[in-house]
Amino acid sequence: MENKDQLDQEINHATEEKASPEAHLNEQTTPLEESQEAKLEAEIAELKEKYLRLYSDFENFRKRTAKERIELIKTASEEVLKDLIPVVDDFERSIKASDNESDSAKIKEGNQLIYHKLVRVLDSKGLKAMEDLVGKPFNPDTQEAITQIPAPNEEMKGAVIDVVEKGYSLGDKVVRFAKVVTGA
Repeated sequence: MENKDQLDQEINHATEEKASPEAHLNEQTTPLEESQEAKLEAEIAELKEKYLRLYSDFENFRKRTAKERIELIKTASEEVLKDLIPVVDDFERSIKASDNESDSAKIKEGNQLIYHKLVRVLDSKGLKAMEDLVGKPFNPDTQEAITQIPAPNEEMKGAVIDVVEKGYSLGDKVVRFAKVVTGA
């Protein structure tokens, strides 16, 4: 922007010199004045060309960065999805194996293994579950109170009594608020 302003000032200055009142006082132009006029016109043309090049470079930069930003948004979740595909494969194998298995303990153990694998993948991507909320004071920045019930004791007034749905955060940003029951 600063270069554009500087170029505009130089163009205006050159134009003012060319159109100064002194040029109109003397109707006859001398060869010296004609050469100065030609120099000024050449300078104006050069400055206009610099301005156009600078402007086109900026427009190209703006378009390129906008295109890169759109591409980044489209492919941002690709890595997470690639890491989740093996978990989906495990679920498919579990479903297939559970059809032939009669021991519910083995099915439960298999489901627990898949669940822990899924949690590890999400944890590696920065997703953290909000844990141990019961008994702590209600925090509207990370929790959503869905109902209030009478507190069993004075300590539980204004505190979380039960967690209906876990909350999750990605770094410092809350992705999903914890749905809690508070004491009144």
